[in-house]
Amino acid sequence: MSFLNQLEKRRSIYALGKNVSVDQATIESTIKQAVRLSPSAFNSQTSRVVTLYGASHTQFWNIVLETLHKMVPAEAFANTEAKINSFIAGFGTALFFEDQDVVKGLQEQFPLYADNFPVWSEHSTGIAQFAAWTALSEINVGASLQHYNPIIDAEVAQTYDIPANWKLRAQLVFGSIEAPAGEKTFMDDAARFKSFN
Repeated sequence: MSFLNQLEKRRSIYALGKNVSVDQATIESTIKQAVRLSPSAFNSQTSRVVTLYGASHTQFWNIVLETLHKMVPAEAFANTEAKINSFIAGFGTALFFEDQDVVKGLQEQFPLYADNFPVWSEHSTGIAQFAAWTALSEINVGASLQHYNPIIDAEVAQTYDIPANWKLRAQLVFGSIEAPAGEKTFMDDAARFKSFN
């Protein structure tokens, strides 16, 4: 499969299940290899990943649910709960962090670029997230990228013994594809691209 075909195959899959066709070790090595091979500014390798399966996966989404229960109006909570339960139905979750000690160290080492390193860190995590997501798609594991940080950060750090210098950036929930993604639409190329000779 070509790289562009892999990009086309990667979609946000919301109907997830636990019936994956590969074992946990394969999923784990796929995520690790995708993140390891992802580029980062100055080869800083700022991305950190915590992968949750089984009871830990469920526990994480219950943290999200309990946090949202305190924030979402009662009349709207049923929809929120259904959404979080759809994530619990998945096989696992990869939590993506950025190591702020590395970012600060680079700022000190290269003061001329100091303002750019936090931005480049965000680029790095986005690339790592996308690479892991696409690599999972290649082995027929569906996923969707979620962002419940920063409201869950403190409890997640305490629950999973996360170093204080790791900043949570995204949550990639994954599992078997129980229903395909809907049709994807694209804006007009003329509004998005320019080319000059």
